Amino acid sequence: MSQNQTTLNLSGRSEDKKRQVKIACIQFEPVFGDVSLNVRRSIELIEQATKEGARIIVLPELCSTGYVFKSKSEATELAETISDGTTTKAWSEVAKRLDVVLIAGIAELEGKNIYNSAVIIDRYGVLGVYRKLHLWGDENIVFEPGDLGAPVFETPFGRLSVAICYDGWFPETFRMAALQGADIVCIPTNWVPLPGWQLDQKPMATVLHQAAAYSNCLVIACADRVGIERGQEFLGNSLIIDHTGWPMAGPASGYKEEIVIGNADIGSAIQYLSPNRFNHLLNDRRTDVYSEFEGLDIKARKDTVHL
Repeated sequence: MSQNQTTLNLSGRSEDKKRQVKIACIQFEPVFGDVSLNVRRSIELIEQATKEGARIIVLPELCSTGYVFKSKSEATELAETISDGTTTKAWSEVAKRLDVVLIAGIAELEGKNIYNSAVIIDRYGVLGVYRKLHLWGDENIVFEPGDLGAPVFETPFGRLSVAICYDGWFPETFRMAALQGADIVCIPTNWVPLPGWQLDQKPMATVLHQAAAYSNCLVIACADRVGIERGQEFLGNSLIIDHTGWPMAGPASGYKEEIVIGNADIGSAIQYLSPNRFNHLLNDRRTDVYSEFEGLDIKARKDTVHL
C-alpha cells in the first residue's frame, strides 16, 4: 500500500450481526400551502407505518408545504423555524409517543434565510437538521445553499446520514456518509421525470441510488412524493435499497400514496465492505492519486491535465 493511501477506522459502523431495523418510506401527495393538512396526513401515515413495525420513518422533501414555490416571499410565508415551529412540535410529539426516528422535509426559516431542510427527530426531540447542499433549478431563487455540512446522527437504530433529492446526483454525498461511518442514508426527495426516460425503464433516480448503495455499502432509503403540483409531475417510485445495491422494498408506484417498508440488516453491512481477503471498498481507494474525500487531485496531475 502506498504511504499516501489511507486505511479507514470504521469502528463507528454497526457491527452487531443481529442488528436489524425496519425502515419506512412514506410516499404521499402534499397539498401546496396547506401545512396543517399535510402535517395531519403525515402523522396518520407515520402511525400506520409504526403499526407495521417501522422504527425509522422517512417523509418526502418539503412535505409540510409543497414544493413549487413561485417566489421567495411565498416560501417565506410558509417556512417555519425548527426550534419552535408548529410542524416540528407536532412531529416531535408523535416521535416521542411512538418511539421512532423521523426524517422529514421542511422549509426552514432562519432569520431572513430559507433552507430546503430535513429535520431529524427522535423520542427526545430534534436530533439535528440537514440543509440541502445542492439546489435544483428554481430552488436557487427561493433557498440558500445548505451550510451545515453532511453530519451523521447517532440513533438507537443505527448511524444516519441525510441527503435531499438532487444531493443524490453527487457521488460525494454518499462517500462522505460512508467515510463518517453511516449505516443508513435517509433521503427525503421530490424526484421528477428526466428527459429521455421511458415508462418501461427504471427511473434514473433509482439507478443512481442503487449504485451508490453498492459502491459505499450503505442502506439508502428514498421517500418521494406523487401527484402534480402547479403543472409539475412527480415520479413516486420510493424505495429502500440494501447495502448490496438491490431494492429490499419498492420501488413504489408512480401515482399513489404508499408506505414502503424494508427490514434493514445493518449489522451485516460492514462485512460487505471487504468481499474477499484482498479488497475493501473504502480502503482500496487510491488517495495517492485522488484526494481523500472527493474528486481529482488536480495539483498532483498538473503536468498532464489541461482544464
